[in-house]
Amino acid sequence: MRILILLLALSALAAEIRTEKLFGPETRTGPYKHPASITELLNGDLYLVYYGGKGEYANDTAVYGSKKRRGEGWSAPVVIAKDPLRSAGNGVVWQAPDGTLWLFYVIRFGDTWSKSRIAAKISLDYGDTWSDSSLIALEEGMMVRGRPILLASGDYLLPVYKETGEDREEVGPDSVSTFLRYNPKQKEWRQLGSIRSKKGNIQPAPVEVAPGHLIAYCRRGGGYGPVTDGYIVRSESRDGGLTWTEGKDSAFPNPNSAVDFIRLRNGHLLLVYNDSMSRRTPLTVAISTDGDQTYARRRNIAEGANDFAYPVAIQASDGMIHVIYTSDRRSTIRHAVFDESAILEWRR
Repeated sequence: MRILILLLALSALAAEIRTEKLFGPETRTGPYKHPASITELLNGDLYLVYYGGKGEYANDTAVYGSKKRRGEGWSAPVVIAKDPLRSAGNGVVWQAPDGTLWLFYVIRFGDTWSKSRIAAKISLDYGDTWSDSSLIALEEGMMVRGRPILLASGDYLLPVYKETGEDREEVGPDSVSTFLRYNPKQKEWRQLGSIRSKKGNIQPAPVEVAPGHLIAYCRRGGGYGPVTDGYIVRSESRDGGLTWTEGKDSAFPNPNSAVDFIRLRNGHLLLVYNDSMSRRTPLTVAISTDGDQTYARRRNIAEGANDFAYPVAIQASDGMIHVIYTSDRRSTIRHAVFDESAILEWRR
């Protein structure tokens, strides 16, 4: 009987999803906190960045950084990227295998996101200090949202996108997901092919399922109103991202909101998305154990009358999965931590 009780207790712990509020309106970086990004550093610490300020289109916005050392809480957020004349935001943080910590972010040169460019900074001391800024994508409308992935070739693939149009409530149909590829030996970024689809798509989340074979899930284009045909856009590349198939609607609904897609160390694929065509709730995790063929295991990690948006997922060195996302009308950053079994073994 004791053994049975112990097994049941262990099973309950495995199924647990621990969620905590990290930063909210009380954090003095402005009421706006959206979106956020997270990475695990090579020393085991966690590093988080977010776009903060008075509002999405305010000109005083900046990218803030916070670190969680092992056994400690999150440090007070500090400015790590700011432009003296323009809005800076959409921070993305990622540590490369050589220890270089990359920060990618957007500088908006006009009133809408279609006037943006992509900038980058690096840190060689785990985010304690940062380099000067450098523009890595000069074309108008270029933006970043997702973390790079390490390709089998050793190159880095950064998912980016080009947003078009002057409407703040509409993603134009000619908006495309595209990619920058970095060779760490040559130390240069070059743009690869784009994903095109009938309604437009942005914010790709790629995974390399075999050397050179990539799958990407992307946020759909269009507006934010109720629709009956709003789906995550899916595409594939067989040449390391140089060319991509036409973006097609997947089986997953999408309310014109960001998604994330990662490959776990056991080869399983994890997709986190809003399971709705018109609302950013619930926030759902789905796992494929058969190489993107089916996603039989799904579980909501945040639900209810709120908004849960812009998820970023990582698997830490201890195997735990971390998902960072925003809520409460883009004023709060939350952090969910769970084992894969919490999704695979979940039964309603």
